[in-house]
Amino acid sequence: MQRCVYTCVYLFERIMPDPFVIVILLTAVTALCAFFLAPHGTPSVILTGWYKGIVGIFTFAFQMVLILVTGYALANANVVQTGLRRVALLASGPGSAVAIVFAVGAGATFLNWGFGLVVGAMMAKEVAKRVRVDFAWLVAASYTSWVLWAFTGMSSSIALSIASPGSPLNLIEKQIHSVVPLSQTVFASWILLPGLLATVLLPALFMLIRAAPGDVIAADPQALAEQDAHSDGGVKRKSIAGRLEGSRICAMVFVVAGVAYLAQEWSQHGVSLDINTVIFIFLLTGLALHGSARAYVDAISKAARVTGPMLLQYPFYGGIMGIMSATGLAQVASSAFIHFASGHTLPFWSYIGSLFITLLIPSGGGHWAVQGPFTIPAAVQLGASLPGTAMGIATGELAASLLQPFWAIPVVAIAGVGVQRVIGFTFVSFLACGSFFGLVYLVLVPLLH
Repeated sequence: MQRCVYTCVYLFERIMPDPFVIVILLTAVTALCAFFLAPHGTPSVILTGWYKGIVGIFTFAFQMVLILVTGYALANANVVQTGLRRVALLASGPGSAVAIVFAVGAGATFLNWGFGLVVGAMMAKEVAKRVRVDFAWLVAASYTSWVLWAFTGMSSSIALSIASPGSPLNLIEKQIHSVVPLSQTVFASWILLPGLLATVLLPALFMLIRAAPGDVIAADPQALAEQDAHSDGGVKRKSIAGRLEGSRICAMVFVVAGVAYLAQEWSQHGVSLDINTVIFIFLLTGLALHGSARAYVDAISKAARVTGPMLLQYPFYGGIMGIMSATGLAQVASSAFIHFASGHTLPFWSYIGSLFITLLIPSGGGHWAVQGPFTIPAAVQLGASLPGTAMGIATGELAASLLQPFWAIPVVAIAGVGVQRVIGFTFVSFLACGSFFGLVYLVLVPLLH
């Protein structure tokens, strides 16, 4: 097991380039495949499709960034921080420590993956101040809980895309002219029940793989406390402008107006969630909890620091999608799927394909932009479950993200621990999650659809 872990770490840390380099290489490979294999793969069509794909995904890219930023800002509200400290007092040993970190991280992530990403890492820090456990092991449990729900929770980019009318990445709507509501994906029993079961079993797995007492590398509670104490609260101006910036009344005017709009909309058309609604709810909640415009701007500024890779990579994934759609390469790949898959097995094969694609494309929206254009047409032609096929892609990304360190980077940065040791532990949870959800999509999903 140790040799496998070290091999995995070596591959990711020494051989795999930066994700932005990967998307450039993928673009070149896609263009070459389109030129040689697609029915309309001329240089002119490739370039035109690439450009239109890049600019066509701008709105979606910004929406995904806002999901992360609003969730991140919410996690930094004082009331949330106080709640985490109180919950951490319940930890008394390794078992309760990992159970608390896992439960809090999973619950927060189901609401918003940006919120859960930060809350899980902060929860691990608070618990590590009180219980002597291997810190990387605890952070790995936090990251595993985030991965478990990030792509199948309420802010799942794939689930929200296919639930949002008119979204450039609602590939199902483009095929059958209807959307797939969240009730058929993230709130469906075939997603919720396996997820809840995994949430119970994975902490037990972590207890089995925890470091021996002599090998424990515990966190320094004093160093963690000093990290938390180092915070800039922004410059408070002693003027009319400063009082307006710090006024709770100004913030609450916006919050009340937003709540009034949602109440009006939901009373007239029923409660529904899409990308924009989820972002809006977290924006209102974050502003309400921070209490002033100045505090919320400071929190958003801190959150924006981690969004650079997303802003840079999403448009290029859109370019890949544009090439595949414009040249007919998506249809070629779809035909290949149809030759060996059936309506019952396509969700499973979309899951397996997603495992491999995630190693190269760690972003949910970018991943969907590449895999969705050829998987969804195949699902329509084979009569496969569209929610099952789409969520198979999301769940495959879920499992493989335990090996892909892209999303672990902000977690270890918040926690202040080395990514190599964390990935060593998550390698084991990848084996467990990958096998478990493989069985779900191979056996359970065909029975339910």
